[in-house]
Amino acid sequence: MTPAPASAHAEAVPRQQPAPLAARAASVKSSPVRDILAVTARPEVINFAGGLPAPEFFDVAGVAAAFAAVLGESGGKALQYATTEGEPTLRAALAARTTARGLPTDAGDLLVTTGSQQGLHLVTSALVEAGDTVLVESPCYLAALQVFAFAGARVVPVPCDEDGVDPEALDALAARERPKFFYSVPTFQNPTGRTTTAARRAAVAAVAARRGLWLLEDDPYGELRYEGERVPWLATYPGAEDRTVLLGSFSKVMAPGLRLGWLRAPEALRRACAVVKQSTDLHTPTLNQLAAARYLADHDLDAHVATVAAAYGRRRDAMLAALPAALPDGAEFARPEGGMFVWARLPEGANAADLLREVVTYDVAYVPGAPFYAADPDPRTLRLCFVTQDEATIGEGLARLGAALRR
Repeated sequence: MTPAPASAHAEAVPRQQPAPLAARAASVKSSPVRDILAVTARPEVINFAGGLPAPEFFDVAGVAAAFAAVLGESGGKALQYATTEGEPTLRAALAARTTARGLPTDAGDLLVTTGSQQGLHLVTSALVEAGDTVLVESPCYLAALQVFAFAGARVVPVPCDEDGVDPEALDALAARERPKFFYSVPTFQNPTGRTTTAARRAAVAAVAARRGLWLLEDDPYGELRYEGERVPWLATYPGAEDRTVLLGSFSKVMAPGLRLGWLRAPEALRRACAVVKQSTDLHTPTLNQLAAARYLADHDLDAHVATVAAAYGRRRDAMLAALPAALPDGAEFARPEGGMFVWARLPEGANAADLLREVVTYDVAYVPGAPFYAADPDPRTLRLCFVTQDEATIGEGLARLGAALRR
């Protein structure tokens, strides 16, 4: 007997719509940075919008050798499941690097994460209930705002200036709002590029001690310094030692594709984060962890970072030199001591998001600043990444930007 066509069976089955998305998934918006990168993916576009390291400085040979050594010598282990906390050899190497930079750390103080972005998610999941308050810098790292929104947090911005967060405002908001934590990128902040001064960090630590406040310090850019002196981590200041989570990453100094980060946290919170991680991905890929540990053992990462930082410093200088001619009269921009970004503010009445539609037709792009604000966005602001292109391309890109803005 000839079987009935598939369409006949389909017509006989009543169809209903499946369950809708969870409210938190439906309410959190896509990242404007990711959306802009998708729109400007054409190779002719000079893209200052992303926060991408320059791939020509990846130590491909060194990383490949590390992977080959691990697979050749301990392939079975490298391809096997691992502990949630992370491979002991990598944690020991990270602890040594952290200690050498002024924050005494044991391997047991660390949890390896799948990029520092996962660290943000783990800490937020471990601390925040829906409706809880989180304090953030204004403006703030965009992907952190997404994490906090997805957790159902009430996000309250703290005023900042060129020296970092306003400690008096932080104290007042901590007393009034009773937040779960204050999130900060105090060194070469994303998006502004600013660095919080030592005096401000000491004041933040004092507020945390006085108000019973957790501090979440995100430090993906700290090793990319081009001038000035290093400022110690928040956890080194009196009052913050037992209430600071430090997030780190290899993305900006080794390779973002490895997706390797870590968090340093007091024991109870670190254990809670490990439990959250078990429900997320079980563990960060073993092979990547062992290869990173081998790279640290066989290569001088600090020397590599110094080479990269020297090149990035020249690119920063090229952008700073060309910006006055590219931006209209009355615009302002800040000079970062390191990191990846320059933050600019257009004259009164301008809207960087509206202008971007015209700017993109000149085959150049930036990120409008408004999405980086948890509240009261400044529509005149924009962020430019200077590390991805070489000096000549930066000059050409800013010439296009100037032509677009003049029009």
